[in-house]
Amino acid sequence: MTTESQQINNKEMTGTVVSSDMDKTVRVAVDRFEKHPKYLKYVRKQNQFLAHDEDEQAEVGDTVTIQETKPISKHKTFRVISVDN
Repeated sequence: MTTESQQINNKEMTGTVVSSDMDKTVRVAVDRFEKHPKYLKYVRKQNQFLAHDEDEQAEVGDTVTIQETKPISKHKTFRVISVDN
């Protein structure tokens, strides 16, 4: 094995903060559009993820970018990279 730094492909997603009631944690809703196989219409699907917000700077309604990371707790596997108001 080489000692060169290896690039890790972590998922980055953009979503809207739905809840920020927890300490250093926000719930982020991420929307995606999928084409229905039979009706060929685009359908909106939404997933919600818990993300670690160390500085507690994200508030409800903010658009944030989250990145996948090693598990922080049982349900948190993302962290907030940037907050776009």
